[in-house]
Amino acid sequence: MKIAIVGTGYVGLVTGTCFAEIGVDVYCVDTNAEKIDSLNKGIIPIYEPGLEEMVLRNAKSGRLKFTTSLENCLNEVDIVFSAVGTPPDEDGSADLSYVLSVARTIGRNMTKYTLVVTKSTVPVGTAKKVRDAIQEELDARGVCLDFDVASNPEFLKEGNAIADFMSPDRVVVGVESEKAEKIMTRLYRPFQLNNFRVIFMDIPSAEMTKYAANAMLATRISFMNDIANLCELVGADVNMVRSGIGSDARIGRKFLYPGIGYGGSCFPKDVKALVKTAEKNGYNMRVLKAVEEVNENQKGILYDKLVKLFDGNVKGKTIGVWGLAFKPETDDMREAPALVLIDKMIKAGCNVRVYDPVAIEECKRKIGDVVYYAHDMYDAILDADAMMLLTEWKEFRLPTWPVIMKAMKGNIVLDGRNIFEQKEVEEHGFIYHCIGK
Repeated sequence: MKIAIVGTGYVGLVTGTCFAEIGVDVYCVDTNAEKIDSLNKGIIPIYEPGLEEMVLRNAKSGRLKFTTSLENCLNEVDIVFSAVGTPPDEDGSADLSYVLSVARTIGRNMTKYTLVVTKSTVPVGTAKKVRDAIQEELDARGVCLDFDVASNPEFLKEGNAIADFMSPDRVVVGVESEKAEKIMTRLYRPFQLNNFRVIFMDIPSAEMTKYAANAMLATRISFMNDIANLCELVGADVNMVRSGIGSDARIGRKFLYPGIGYGGSCFPKDVKALVKTAEKNGYNMRVLKAVEEVNENQKGILYDKLVKLFDGNVKGKTIGVWGLAFKPETDDMREAPALVLIDKMIKAGCNVRVYDPVAIEECKRKIGDVVYYAHDMYDAILDADAMMLLTEWKEFRLPTWPVIMKAMKGNIVLDGRNIFEQKEVEEHGFIYHCIGK
């Protein structure tokens, strides 16, 4: 089987590479010639554990190819996956211009039956717009060709995307014809050897499933952050509360960790898009609006603690920051809480020293040289009045506290992910603050 993946961003590159790994011939297409040139040279544009080795292996075997021309490979493939970006528009709705551009390119150049599958996260009703765009181009050409559209939303977790794709807990596919279902069943058959099955449904339901899943996870995060903030006021320990409620099988333990808010490319964008979709259909998503409001407030919670600890004046204070990416095992800083906190500290006159295992270059691209970029975690807290833990990278979990005490000027530790043991930290002479305790 031969397929094309349009878009070599996070979703497209992981999807294309994993399909190649199971024996599919894959063309990864992108209009960014520089990116395609880099990929052909073995330079991977994103950080994802295990991805580089898999890309190089499958490119060498000839199963994974990179090109700027969808037109040239379109009639060699059975399926075209659209994995282009759907960035938020000014009003928060998803921008479908790239998705529809791909559809029009297909309509202008296809010469045989093609199954067009939307992999990008798109609002309900997008598949119909894709179908209409393709049909308009076919009508303009005066040709009559059969084609199908389908929806196959991704559920990849950054930092664990390869495992998620190769051993998925579910694959959701929205189709509108038996032929499309048969093709998608064949494509995903290698993943079904361990009694795994594809969940087929109508296209609008598939489109909604992706948004509903991310909105639910975002809701759990904001709920726990709201509970954590109340715990601090009433003297409860949110870690114990989390353990207590997580033991209920109806609730479960996942996504109940309090912290400094969610970020990344999915949750913020998808919550906004779902709220906007509801508004366009005359409905008010009150819960999700509250989820978004809680999350935005939570991103500044450590700064508020910092200011309080210094009696309202942090000007001239040196703050060491551990972690920049919105989560471990990625260099993604889109909507990262670190950006909010750094901005607040810089505007207040703080000197900020930062370290992250993989996101330093991404941070430089986003904010430039307004902070000091440390060589390692201990360099980041040199002569610092306070230290902030923002991303729970594994290398931060068991620091050498006596070394930190000697390196720092002050003794304040602000743990934004609740990964340190309070008693241990305080035994070394630090003033320790976390979330919800």
